Amino acid sequence: MSQIKTVGVVGAGSMGSGIANAFAMNGYQVILRDIKEEFLQGGLQRIEKFMEKSVQRGKLSQEDKEATLGRIQTTTELADFKEVDFVVEAVLEKMDLKQSVFKELEGIVRPEVVLATNTSSLSITEIASVLDNPSRFAGMHFFNPAQVMKLVEVIHGYETSEETAQTVRELAESIGKEVVTVKKDSPGFIVNRIMIPQFIEAIKVLEEGIASVEDIDKAMKYGLNHPMGAFELQDYAGVDIGYYVMEYFAKEFGESRWTPPTTLKNLVRAGRIGRKVGKGYYDYDKK
Repeated sequence: MSQIKTVGVVGAGSMGSGIANAFAMNGYQVILRDIKEEFLQGGLQRIEKFMEKSVQRGKLSQEDKEATLGRIQTTTELADFKEVDFVVEAVLEKMDLKQSVFKELEGIVRPEVVLATNTSSLSITEIASVLDNPSRFAGMHFFNPAQVMKLVEVIHGYETSEETAQTVRELAESIGKEVVTVKKDSPGFIVNRIMIPQFIEAIKVLEEGIASVEDIDKAMKYGLNHPMGAFELQDYAGVDIGYYVMEYFAKEFGESRWTPPTTLKNLVRAGRIGRKVGKGYYDYDKK
């Protein structure tokens, strides 16, 4: 662990920029890569906006903010990862894309560098199957926003070595995260495996006319002490993400209970994706 000084983060979206920010705030040098300069600038803007709010609340000094930003270098070239000590990927949840990224990275980074994916549900084993040395590969699943959420799931692929998993665990703990170990590579790992059925059942309760969106969320918040109701959380995470995870589960498990409900399908087909989807069943801005 002591040899890890520079972390490479692939993907400057909401998760990738948050992960980069979390490492930089804890003293690591970070190289943040995306395919276009505009994506990198968007990631840096998200990072700066997040920290500026912390400055305004008195939780972060202006000096610490500037120092953190100074530890983040951006690039559009994976070749710039040649000297990084650890890599975590946070690109789109597409198997072929992730595999192509890691196959290229394996030929760039040093042989001892651990490669990790932030996937929330895809098979760690399958992503690693394109590597010559899959034992150096593991899942490192952060939660959004990565700077705030305490949990990191460390997932073993079929060939992940214990040394690799231990490196990922220690690195996550070094930036103040609580770590859980997923011993078996199974779709959804721990959190999504438990959360997705809640999403599905909440939508079915709505579709069956049992209760309204507002009352379903109210019941979960005050009856189960959840900080967000199922619909509010789906809005926050993006309904398209939930939809694709359900489809992936249905395919992997071969069980109809994971099939996305009709309401969710229609929202995605109508293009109402991402946060604050606005109209219809998931409208929270009307309040």
